[in-house]
Amino acid sequence: MDPVTLIVLAALVLLLLYGITLYNNLVRLKHNVSKAWANIDVLLKQRHDELPKLVETCKQYMGYEQQTLEAVMRARSSVSEAREAQDVKALGKAETQLRFGLGNLFAVAEAYPDLKANESFQHLQSRITGLETAIADRREFYNESVNLNNIRIEQFPDNLVAGRFGFRAADLLEFEEEQKADVDIRALFG
Repeated sequence: MDPVTLIVLAALVLLLLYGITLYNNLVRLKHNVSKAWANIDVLLKQRHDELPKLVETCKQYMGYEQQTLEAVMRARSSVSEAREAQDVKALGKAETQLRFGLGNLFAVAEAYPDLKANESFQHLQSRITGLETAIADRREFYNESVNLNNIRIEQFPDNLVAGRFGFRAADLLEFEEEQKADVDIRALFG
Protein backbone atom coordinates (compact mmCIF):
# COMPACT_ATOMS: atom_id res chain seq x y z
CA MET A 1 0.00 0.00 0.00
CA ASP A 2 1.37 3.38 -0.91
CA PRO A 3 1.87 6.11 1.77
CA VAL A 4 -0.84 8.42 0.36
CA THR A 5 -3.46 5.69 0.64
CA LEU A 6 -2.37 4.97 4.21
CA ILE A 7 -2.60 8.65 5.14
CA VAL A 8 -6.08 8.96 3.58
CA LEU A 9 -7.21 5.74 5.27
CA ALA A 10 -5.83 6.91 8.65
CA ALA A 11 -7.53 10.29 8.24
CA LEU A 12 -10.86 8.57 7.47
CA VAL A 13 -10.51 6.31 10.50
CA LEU A 14 -9.75 9.32 12.73
CA LEU A 15 -12.69 11.21 11.27
CA LEU A 16 -14.97 8.22 11.87
CA LEU A 17 -13.76 7.88 15.47
CA TYR A 18 -14.27 11.60 16.03
CA GLY A 19 -17.83 11.34 14.64
CA ILE A 20 -18.57 8.38 16.90
CA THR A 21 -17.27 10.34 19.91
CA LEU A 22 -19.48 13.32 19.02
CA TYR A 23 -22.50 11.07 18.57
CA ASN A 24 -21.92 9.32 21.91
CA ASN A 25 -21.55 12.66 23.71
CA LEU A 26 -24.83 13.88 22.20
CA VAL A 27 -26.57 10.67 23.26
CA ARG A 28 -25.24 11.13 26.81
CA LEU A 29 -26.55 14.71 26.92
CA LYS A 30 -29.95 13.66 25.57
CA HIS A 31 -30.24 10.99 28.24
CA ASN A 32 -29.15 13.44 30.95
CA VAL A 33 -32.11 15.62 29.96
CA SER A 34 -34.41 12.60 30.16
CA LYS A 35 -32.99 11.61 33.55
CA ALA A 36 -33.37 15.14 34.87
CA TRP A 37 -37.00 15.19 33.68
CA ALA A 38 -37.63 11.82 35.36
CA ASN A 39 -36.27 13.21 38.65
CA ILE A 40 -38.71 16.13 38.45
CA ASP A 41 -41.53 13.79 37.47
CA VAL A 42 -41.07 11.64 40.59
CA LEU A 43 -41.28 14.69 42.85
CA LEU A 44 -44.30 16.07 40.99
CA LYS A 45 -46.09 12.74 41.48
CA GLN A 46 -45.28 12.75 45.19
CA ARG A 47 -46.58 16.28 45.59
CA HIS A 48 -49.62 15.40 43.48
CA ASP A 49 -50.44 12.66 45.98
CA GLU A 50 -49.97 14.92 49.02
CA LEU A 51 -52.11 17.85 47.89
CA PRO A 52 -55.55 16.21 48.31
CA LYS A 53 -54.60 15.29 51.88
CA LEU A 54 -53.63 18.89 52.57
CA VAL A 55 -56.84 20.23 51.04
CA GLU A 56 -58.96 17.75 53.04
CA THR A 57 -57.21 18.76 56.27
CA CYS A 58 -57.78 22.44 55.47
CA LYS A 59 -61.45 21.90 54.57
CA GLN A 60 -62.13 20.86 58.15
CA TYR A 61 -61.03 24.29 59.37
CA MET A 62 -61.42 26.67 56.45
CA GLY A 63 -65.10 26.53 55.60
CA TYR A 64 -65.16 29.99 54.05
CA GLU A 65 -62.00 29.62 51.97
CA GLN A 66 -63.46 27.24 49.37
CA GLN A 67 -62.13 29.36 46.47
CA THR A 68 -58.55 29.00 47.67
CA LEU A 69 -58.90 25.24 48.05
CA GLU A 70 -60.53 24.85 44.63
CA ALA A 71 -57.78 26.92 42.99
CA VAL A 72 -55.15 24.57 44.41
CA MET A 73 -57.01 21.51 43.14
CA ARG A 74 -57.52 23.01 39.65
CA ALA A 75 -53.84 23.87 39.46
CA ARG A 76 -52.96 20.36 40.67
CA SER A 77 -55.01 18.93 37.82
CA SER A 78 -53.30 21.20 35.28
CA VAL A 79 -49.86 20.18 36.53
CA SER A 80 -50.82 16.53 36.29
CA GLU A 81 -52.06 16.89 32.72
CA ALA A 82 -48.94 18.77 31.60
CA ARG A 83 -46.67 16.30 33.39
CA GLU A 84 -48.34 13.29 31.79
CA ALA A 85 -48.13 14.94 28.35
CA GLN A 86 -44.48 15.89 29.08
CA ASP A 87 -45.36 19.40 27.91
CA VAL A 88 -42.65 21.46 29.61
CA LYS A 89 -44.12 24.84 28.61
CA ALA A 90 -47.60 23.96 29.89
CA LEU A 91 -46.03 22.51 33.04
CA GLY A 92 -44.24 25.80 33.71
CA LYS A 93 -47.53 27.70 33.50
CA ALA A 94 -49.40 25.16 35.60
CA GLU A 95 -46.61 25.13 38.19
CA THR A 96 -46.86 28.90 38.43
CA GLN A 97 -50.56 28.63 39.25
CA LEU A 98 -50.04 25.80 41.71
CA ARG A 99 -47.24 27.54 43.57
CA PHE A 100 -49.30 30.73 43.71
CA GLY A 101 -52.28 28.74 45.02
CA LEU A 102 -50.17 26.99 47.65
CA GLY A 103 -48.69 30.31 48.73
CA ASN A 104 -52.20 31.68 49.13
CA LEU A 105 -53.34 28.57 50.98
CA PHE A 106 -50.47 28.72 53.47
CA ALA A 107 -50.95 32.47 53.93
CA VAL A 108 -54.70 32.09 54.54
CA ALA A 109 -54.01 29.23 56.96
CA GLU A 110 -52.29 31.78 59.20
CA ALA A 111 -55.77 33.09 60.08
CA TYR A 112 -56.79 29.70 61.46
CA PRO A 113 -54.88 28.95 64.68
CA ASP A 114 -56.54 25.55 65.10
CA LEU A 115 -55.45 24.55 61.60
CA LYS A 116 -51.90 25.80 62.15
CA ALA A 117 -51.74 23.73 65.34
CA ASN A 118 -53.09 20.59 63.63
CA GLU A 119 -50.34 17.96 63.50
CA SER A 120 -51.51 16.60 60.14
CA PHE A 121 -51.48 20.09 58.60
CA GLN A 122 -48.02 20.78 59.98
CA HIS A 123 -46.72 17.49 58.60
CA LEU A 124 -48.30 18.03 55.17
CA GLN A 125 -47.13 21.64 55.00
CA SER A 126 -43.60 20.56 55.87
CA ARG A 127 -43.72 17.69 53.37
CA ILE A 128 -45.01 19.88 50.53
CA THR A 129 -42.52 22.63 51.34
CA GLY A 130 -39.74 20.04 51.21
CA LEU A 131 -41.01 18.73 47.89
CA GLU A 132 -41.14 22.30 46.54
CA THR A 133 -37.50 22.80 47.49
CA ALA A 134 -36.53 19.49 45.88
CA ILE A 135 -38.47 20.37 42.72
CA ALA A 136 -36.65 23.70 42.52
CA ASP A 137 -33.30 21.90 42.86
CA ARG A 138 -34.23 19.32 40.22
CA ARG A 139 -35.56 22.08 37.97
CA GLU A 140 -32.16 23.76 38.14
CA PHE A 141 -30.44 20.47 37.20
CA TYR A 142 -32.95 19.87 34.40
CA ASN A 143 -32.46 23.35 32.95
CA GLU A 144 -28.68 22.94 33.12
CA SER A 145 -28.94 19.60 31.30
CA VAL A 146 -31.20 21.16 28.67
CA ASN A 147 -28.83 24.08 28.26
CA LEU A 148 -25.80 21.80 27.75
CA ASN A 149 -27.76 19.67 25.28
CA ASN A 150 -28.99 22.66 23.31
CA ILE A 151 -25.56 24.28 23.13
CA ARG A 152 -23.90 21.10 21.91
CA ILE A 153 -26.43 20.41 19.16
CA GLU A 154 -25.92 23.94 17.84
CA GLN A 155 -22.10 23.98 18.00
CA PHE A 156 -19.97 23.09 15.03
CA PRO A 157 -19.13 20.27 14.28
CA ASP A 158 -21.63 18.70 16.71
CA ASN A 159 -24.49 20.27 14.75
CA LEU A 160 -23.54 18.15 11.73
CA VAL A 161 -23.90 14.94 13.72
CA ALA A 162 -26.96 16.21 15.62
CA GLY A 163 -28.77 17.19 12.42
CA ARG A 164 -27.89 13.92 10.70
CA PHE A 165 -29.21 11.78 13.56
CA GLY A 166 -32.23 13.88 14.55
CA PHE A 167 -31.13 15.29 17.90
CA ARG A 168 -33.51 18.07 18.95
CA ALA A 169 -33.38 20.99 21.33
CA ALA A 170 -35.30 20.58 24.58
CA ASP A 171 -37.42 23.21 26.32
CA LEU A 172 -36.37 24.84 29.58
CA LEU A 173 -38.76 24.55 32.50
CA GLU A 174 -39.59 28.18 33.22
CA PHE A 175 -42.15 29.74 35.51
CA GLU A 176 -44.09 32.88 34.72
CA GLU A 177 -43.06 36.21 36.20
CA GLU A 178 -45.94 36.24 38.69
CA GLN A 179 -44.39 33.16 40.31
CA LYS A 180 -41.38 35.24 41.22
CA ALA A 181 -43.44 38.03 42.81
CA ASP A 182 -44.23 38.09 46.52
CA VAL A 183 -47.73 37.12 47.62
CA ASP A 184 -49.78 40.16 48.70
CA ILE A 185 -50.83 38.96 52.16
CA ARG A 186 -52.96 42.04 52.84
CA ALA A 187 -55.08 41.28 49.78
CA LEU A 188 -55.66 37.73 51.04
CA PHE A 189 -57.05 38.93 54.36
CA GLY A 190 -58.78 42.07 53.06
